[in-house]
Amino acid sequence: LSGFSRPPYFHKLHISPHNIRKFIYEKIDREIASAKSGHPAKINMKMNSLSDQNVIAKLYEASAAGVKINLIVRGICCLRTGIPGVSENIIVHSIVGRFLEHSRIYYFYNEGNEDLYLSSADMMTRNLNRRVELMFPVEQDNLKERTLKIFSDMWNDNIKTRVLQSD
Repeated sequence: LSGFSRPPYFHKLHISPHNIRKFIYEKIDREIASAKSGHPAKINMKMNSLSDQNVIAKLYEASAAGVKINLIVRGICCLRTGIPGVSENIIVHSIVGRFLEHSRIYYFYNEGNEDLYLSSADMMTRNLNRRVELMFPVEQDNLKERTLKIFSDMWNDNIKTRVLQSD
């Protein structure tokens, strides 16, 4: 990523420590605006850990606005579900199986235009503030469809899934 060349797609990459947090907030804010306008709004995220307090606060804000949020968090999850008026629209699943699985998927409904991203970053302060991490869009239709199916298959797992309850 150094040198004098400027490939035409670099503007589609979001890189931490400077940009992923801001980009995620913009996407969540757009879903909040959609929900407040009475339109369907949805966020699906799959990651290994969710511990960044500011990202959690932004997800609470989205839930309170009516955004439907489905999270698959393999490990650490500091978000609480089922808090009246705060996290009623958030469902968190965790799947820990035989294989150490590290995919990170970030989906935003975007009023039906469906934005989908893959990333090396979890929503952890160290990933967003102190590490070089990359987020990029999935634009090719067949890959987008395949990625959405992977998320759906994991979300619908009824063997190894644990569902985070308010307690």
